[in-house]
Amino acid sequence: MTSKKAGKSVDNGVMLNAYPDSMGGTLSHIADFLKKPEMEDVFSSFYILPSIFNTDLDRGFSVIDYGLNELLADRKDMEDLKSLDIDLKLDFILNHSSVLSKPFQDILKHGEESRYRDFFIDWNKFWKGHGTMTEGGYIQPDEALIKDMFFRKPGLPILMVRLPDGKNVPYWNTFYQEVRYKEVDAWDLIQEMEIQYASAEQLAEIANKALEEGKKPSEIELGKYETYKAGLVELLESRRKYLGQMDLNIQSPLVWEHYDNTLKTLSQYGAKIVRLDAFAYAPKAPGEKNFLNDPGTWDLLKRVQDLADQYHVQLLPEIHSSYGEGTFELLSEKGYMTYDFFLPGLIIHALESGSGKHLVRWAKELREKKIKVVNMLGCHDGIPLLDLKGLIPDEEIEKLIEAVVSRGGFVKNLHGQKNVYYQVNATYYSALGEDDKKMLFARALQLFMPGKPQVWYLDLFAGKNDYEAVKRAGAAGHKEVNRTNLSRGQVEEKLGLDVVKKQIEMLRFRNSFPAFGFDSEMEIQGDGSRLEIAWKNNGYEARLKADLKTSKYEMTGTNEDGMVCFELN
Repeated sequence: MTSKKAGKSVDNGVMLNAYPDSMGGTLSHIADFLKKPEMEDVFSSFYILPSIFNTDLDRGFSVIDYGLNELLADRKDMEDLKSLDIDLKLDFILNHSSVLSKPFQDILKHGEESRYRDFFIDWNKFWKGHGTMTEGGYIQPDEALIKDMFFRKPGLPILMVRLPDGKNVPYWNTFYQEVRYKEVDAWDLIQEMEIQYASAEQLAEIANKALEEGKKPSEIELGKYETYKAGLVELLESRRKYLGQMDLNIQSPLVWEHYDNTLKTLSQYGAKIVRLDAFAYAPKAPGEKNFLNDPGTWDLLKRVQDLADQYHVQLLPEIHSSYGEGTFELLSEKGYMTYDFFLPGLIIHALESGSGKHLVRWAKELREKKIKVVNMLGCHDGIPLLDLKGLIPDEEIEKLIEAVVSRGGFVKNLHGQKNVYYQVNATYYSALGEDDKKMLFARALQLFMPGKPQVWYLDLFAGKNDYEAVKRAGAAGHKEVNRTNLSRGQVEEKLGLDVVKKQIEMLRFRNSFPAFGFDSEMEIQGDGSRLEIAWKNNGYEARLKADLKTSKYEMTGTNEDGMVCFELN
């Protein structure tokens, strides 16, 4: 049940996926859950999302450093998981770090004298000689050199950073950014400019109201106090603070020292798989694509793999791209496991259409091309749909979107571009119409498809769309629909549900039965609505018979003596 890939051995068993606070509030509560008798042999791996680290934004994907979040986990928790013989999958964000990270804060403090000055990408240094300096203090690159670049937000991906000497430097910022200005009072103004106290009080009131409305210092209208504009703007700008994720400069030796230290730390926590988040944005060069450029991306992965080999961890590069682009196959050819982002939509499509022809074709392709994947139903993001382009017709993707949205899902367009679908945010249970039969049927299909199954905790507990969480999160809170934190009491209650009990039975069978494995024999047959999948290894056989129109299934396991030792329907 293991497979050698990119030099490392990876278990084929079932993997739990959750935030450290998803089930009870802390990682120790999840460890207690996994120690329950009814959870014995159910999971062999655990993908803990990155809020387990010292992070500030995006529920963990803006990392300050890779120390454990002391509110959610400690070393004992990690040892408890090891004692259960559960390997970990942990995230490593290659492209960026938080502005609160030690290197960035050192730049804010020491400016040009900081040893980390080139740890991040100085936009003007990067584009020197390849564009025109603007009045805003940043270079506008020549159009021919950025035409193939993909920016995730409107405008250029830069954050203007003020150094201690007052100089503003643009740094490359692909993902989130926010600038905050501290409120001022009369004393602040008196210390910085010649102004009477009464006037300073009124000026501070005007300034603070404008900042609360979201205006930048230069946009504040001061009326009769306009003569103080320059001094006010300078004061506010000198005290500004930042939130965001700044792109790392992979040309810096210090960045590679950081990469090495991070992989070592993750391996010490118990990681056997390290998921590379946003890795395809890291290699950059003028005139080249800034996403999955060739050969920069592969050179980066090879160099990171060389570091990972020291610590005996398998890399899992995470990337969303359409089936038609073939990136998943290219990654496999380079020697990496890949994410099967196609399976979640394919299973919904099979259930909606009553036909498994695309699902069967995909399973056969994985086996024929020997592509090794981690597969899933739901996850911390949404249900991938852009990925299906080229695998099923566009009009059928549209029907999938309409079906999931009609059941309460939220469409996320691709970085603001209309009609370019990236994902639909919904729990998988709600996407299936909150139908227990379909949830069990979908799980059965997942477990018999090629790959290492990853199980989102909320799917296991048949979680429904959480609209209150979306409201609390505000404008960009659509992902929270599928991230509900469950209390220990709620977990106990849900363990009594039939849809949960049967999933646990399936997972234990899939995790422990010898028929399954990356290198086992697999046969899949289907005449449209009826599918039959068999796995065989060393005399053991697991078989699934499934009817897409009725959502009925029969799952059996036969031992080396030909006797049925497991049956579920």
